[in-house]
Amino acid sequence: MAHPLIPKIVDLAAPIAEDLGLEVVTAVFHTNQHPPILRVDIRNSQGDVSLENCEQMSRALEAALDEANVIPDAYVLEISSPGIPRNLTTDREFISFKGFPVVVTTTEPHEGHKSWVGKLIRRDEEALYLNKKGRAIAIPRHLIDTVQLDESP
Repeated sequence: MAHPLIPKIVDLAAPIAEDLGLEVVTAVFHTNQHPPILRVDIRNSQGDVSLENCEQMSRALEAALDEANVIPDAYVLEISSPGIPRNLTTDREFISFKGFPVVVTTTEPHEGHKSWVGKLIRRDEEALYLNKKGRAIAIPRHLIDTVQLDESP
């Protein structure tokens, strides 16, 4: 469950990131640490997230959080890249990981299966297409629950 301050933090962080040509991917507030750690993951739509991107976001967000007094007590702010996503959700991710092995789970059986493993061909408005042992499989998008990179050997 997300910390109750996360929506306020994301609302504050998103326009700052946008002004810097970045986007906020996730925010997590680890209150079990002393001091608590606020981690904000950012993505650069133009390429890899650089150290300079993280520094710029950190300075701007820290100033905004202090001014808005969102977190009244001491905390540590960490800005980083989310790395390679395990779950594919955006059009960009589906394009970037074309040809990669994925595991697709469906909300109900499709052709007798609720789980599919194959290489990602593409996704369009209607379906997600997998190469399963040389055969193209079309799984209707409305049935798809998750699409994850297959990390098994």
